[in-house]
Amino acid sequence: MNLGSLLDAEAVASVLVGSFAGMETADQKASLFARGARALADAGVDRHGDACAFFVPGRVEVLGKHTDYAGGRSMVAALERGFCIVAHPRTDAGVRVLAVELDETVKCECVPDLEVPHGTWSNYPMTVVRRLSRNFGAGLQGADIAFLSDLPPAAGMSSSSALMVGTYLALAEHNRLAEREVYRRHINKPLELAAYLGTIENGQNFGALEGDRGVGTFGGSEDHTAILCSRAGQFGQFSYCPARFERHIALPEGYMLALGFSGVVAEKTGEAQAQYNRASGLVSAIVEHWCETTGRDEIYLADVLASSPQAADQLRDILAQAKDRPFPAADLVTRLEHFVCENGEIVGPAGDALAVGDLVAFGRLVDRSQALTTDLLQNQIPQTVALAKLAREVGAEAASAFGAGFGGSVWALVEMGEADRFLVDWAAAYGRAFAPEALRAGFYLSQAGPAAFALEDI
Repeated sequence: MNLGSLLDAEAVASVLVGSFAGMETADQKASLFARGARALADAGVDRHGDACAFFVPGRVEVLGKHTDYAGGRSMVAALERGFCIVAHPRTDAGVRVLAVELDETVKCECVPDLEVPHGTWSNYPMTVVRRLSRNFGAGLQGADIAFLSDLPPAAGMSSSSALMVGTYLALAEHNRLAEREVYRRHINKPLELAAYLGTIENGQNFGALEGDRGVGTFGGSEDHTAILCSRAGQFGQFSYCPARFERHIALPEGYMLALGFSGVVAEKTGEAQAQYNRASGLVSAIVEHWCETTGRDEIYLADVLASSPQAADQLRDILAQAKDRPFPAADLVTRLEHFVCENGEIVGPAGDALAVGDLVAFGRLVDRSQALTTDLLQNQIPQTVALAKLAREVGAEAASAFGAGFGGSVWALVEMGEADRFLVDWAAAYGRAFAPEALRAGFYLSQAGPAAFALEDI
């Protein structure tokens, strides 16, 4: 397609109709794509030049809090909110990224020693550019990329990972990365691509695709998996390290998701990044104590626990005798107990309950997950605790906070016929409990949406 074709919002909407639950959503996305194309044209890109466009969704972590980087499992879904990305290929190595709504632009080059600033949104696309330049050699060509999003920023819906995925898709399309031998050696399906993109974010190696600095957070590939491997109308259950598909579970007929953003941002910078990384660091320390004591060589906590029926109890004994380095031994035990319960006792049984339509059992398991997140994982704040509790009180079948924590959002499963009323009541109840935060809060409805996709020719 050419850039000018994306300026025709009506034509774009007709292409998008089958991708989303309603025409209204398709119209909204078409408007964002048109604004992105217009921003590139205003920045000097030829309207008749080649272009590609991608929708990249945000995600909901239904269950599986901080389990992915430990080799555990989670249940996830894509949202119908996300990034609309328009890209125009360049013949040089220059990359220009336009954050249209912010009216900000960042420029860089596809070079392996690219200096990437932390603490701003530019960290995310520039980290992708740097890593691709290192993994796929010299000669990468750049692109002019414009993006807009209807995701609330820093709300726990994975806007940063979605922006990274979108940047990757734009550059990979233009450079035909999937045709390269080194790519085919490592990446042959969406789950493998999701795992690779996870390592771009956390800085780890992916086979011979050498790691780099990452964005500063030590997470896994759950977000990227949800973004690339979801199915509309379904929750997906996956396990990680390596990423493995377990099952898709259809939402009960007549139900949809409600999302409540607490008004407290879930940043992954500064002190918030340190809190997030501490949860990951505790898991690494647990595995280190295990390997030092037993002489074994497991890398992930899930593998430690799967090594024998007695492994959990043995690990508890090891941690009870551990010295406080660098974390208090009591904190290691608490982190272990959260993982054992969330990964082994909640995600799978909750999926079983949902698969047979037992919403009462599903709701109870989700309530337990929320309580354990508050008491053991300790990444909740009073606002997200209240949002989950209030959602249940005003009629949700299930509700839980999700994402990195220390702010962010709560999801709720609600009947479609009651969804509008539920959203009003939920927002009102939250406003009475947390009036200052409610001024910054947001409440939304979404179907479980599609994975990231490229627009077809228009």
